[in-house]
Amino acid sequence: MPTEQERVYLSVGANLHPRVATIRQAIAQLAAVPEVTVRATSNWYETEPWGKRDQPNFYNVSVALTTTLTPADLLTVLHQIERTFHRQRKVHWGPRTLDMDIIFWGARTIQTPTLTVPHPQAAHRNFVLRPTLEIAAADPQVGPQVRRMMAANQDQSWINKVGNVSELDD
Repeated sequence: MPTEQERVYLSVGANLHPRVATIRQAIAQLAAVPEVTVRATSNWYETEPWGKRDQPNFYNVSVALTTTLTPADLLTVLHQIERTFHRQRKVHWGPRTLDMDIIFWGARTIQTPTLTVPHPQAAHRNFVLRPTLEIAAADPQVGPQVRRMMAANQDQSWINKVGNVSELDD
């Protein structure tokens, strides 16, 4: 079981309509889980697709939380929320209604058949690192990890901070 000081960081994104409503509702569903406390969310970013570029742009946000769930149980919750929004895993790095990934779990390293933490691609993705640094900079367990990854990151994809989320078009 994690300690209360141990923060979990998620990356949440979508690039299929309605992106904004989906992300908002997904975070609300996550916050409604009794064993989860959402502590912070980053600014929203519009981002270029990563990996498979011939698809619509994404909106991405990072979420910090604490939980009494195990990593496997939190992953199950995230997958249940993704299914609520009809997430399909047909094309690797393809378009998605919702993507919720565990990026960091405090200072832990987790390696199971279904979960790797830190996320194995986090260090190569602007859309994960920039929003996560916003909410993890002061976290003594995760902030240094994110800063190291950002210093070595060579991702050239564009990422734009979105102003007023309530005015976003889908």
